[in-house]
Amino acid sequence: MQSFDLGQATIHPNQPIVAGSFSTITLTYTAGHPIDDSGYVKVTFRNVGDFGSPQFSDPAAPNYCTIRTTGDCRIEPRWDPKGHTRPWGRALFVKVRSGFLNGGEEIVVVFGDTSGGSPGWQMQTFCEGAFEFKTFVDPIATYRFKELLTSPRLRIVPGEPARAVCLAPSQVMVGEAFDSYLKLEDMWGNPTEKPQRMGHPGFEETGVQTVTAVDNRTGLSARSNPIEVLAKDTPLGRYWADFHGQTEETVGTNSIEQYFAFARNYGLLDIVAHQGNDFQVTDEFWAKVNRVTDAFHEPGRLVTFPGYEWSGNTPLGGDRNVYFVSEGGQITRSCTDLLPGNHSAYADSTTATDLFRNLKVLEDPGSFAFAHVGGRYADLSMHDPEIELAVEVHSAWGTFEWLLEDALRRGYRIGICANSDGHKCRPGASYPGAGAFGSLGGLTCVLAPKLDRKSIVEALKLRHFYATTGNRSL
Repeated sequence: MQSFDLGQATIHPNQPIVAGSFSTITLTYTAGHPIDDSGYVKVTFRNVGDFGSPQFSDPAAPNYCTIRTTGDCRIEPRWDPKGHTRPWGRALFVKVRSGFLNGGEEIVVVFGDTSGGSPGWQMQTFCEGAFEFKTFVDPIATYRFKELLTSPRLRIVPGEPARAVCLAPSQVMVGEAFDSYLKLEDMWGNPTEKPQRMGHPGFEETGVQTVTAVDNRTGLSARSNPIEVLAKDTPLGRYWADFHGQTEETVGTNSIEQYFAFARNYGLLDIVAHQGNDFQVTDEFWAKVNRVTDAFHEPGRLVTFPGYEWSGNTPLGGDRNVYFVSEGGQITRSCTDLLPGNHSAYADSTTATDLFRNLKVLEDPGSFAFAHVGGRYADLSMHDPEIELAVEVHSAWGTFEWLLEDALRRGYRIGICANSDGHKCRPGASYPGAGAFGSLGGLTCVLAPKLDRKSIVEALKLRHFYATTGNRSL
């Protein structure tokens, strides 16, 4: 096999950039093997990045980009929001024309050129440890792109505190001391520091109360969610869940470990699960999903469930969120389209009907599912009441009451949940940014006697839960 020196790409400045800010980033590609006339350099970005789309026509407008070269050629740029394989769909094509780029010669891309009055390139509004300019080259002009061994990366960090959020338990007993938490967030909802724990001696009367917290350094304050103060023990507690989000191992950002850590430390959730698109979940990553959910599972503090998103096309059943009651379940996918070699040790389920049947056959551990609207909407003509416990009526994609209405018209006994379907690694606090995910991610409140897997699963089977559009209402 012939190998090429594909050259290298660097960026300047290579330093942390504030989320949502306007910046100027210069990417320099230095050729290794010459690039022939009509060959390309291609720089790709993750689908979910909500940064500004580069434009080349208006020097005074946001996101203006310029391109120059030291080669004896001209450059034709083109931006394509679906120019590469997911999750790197957003792509800048840089075409070499009327000449060639020789070894050692450069192409320089200025993202956010301010020389004509542009404010710069608006960066994505959420934090990421490794925002990557994944770079490919087509040196022989065959339209077969070869990825550089390393691509430039930078870190996206939160801005200054812009608001405070106070979270407290939804239920307490009269006279019972409890903790609330004060979070500071930037204008896009990114936490700026660890939440502050604030003790409260308890309330002396029953009813619905709130607490107000103030940050001494910034002066920012917030009133908590409503707190139900009870005179005697209730058989059911209120536990807050975000069952639905994914990370960089599939189509989201940051790692699965960071996802669960955010849920526990910043989202301040009681229940959380991870949902990668099945056709992108390798066997190795499925094993990791199980390891990480087990590592973060801590009854009484954070209940986790291993799972994945069955992502069949709508005529085959549409999106279903699949969960196992404990680790060790076998994934059964809609297809293996993005798996290496399209290979898996596990059998597929090509329709939702197949999925439900196979989940029942693989009964140890048990499983459950939610119908969902996202990249594909669920076709509820395929349904199994023993497996499918809920419809998801709200997420960062929007509100979908029609899915519930469809279930009720069909006579289904179904629960109603809401989750984030977040791709920004902020479960429990999935704010809209500047892109297509335009809604605040939802939450599900589960009514259960204890915060452990058995109690939560039984509550789900009894439909003892309700949905909110991201707030912690009673």
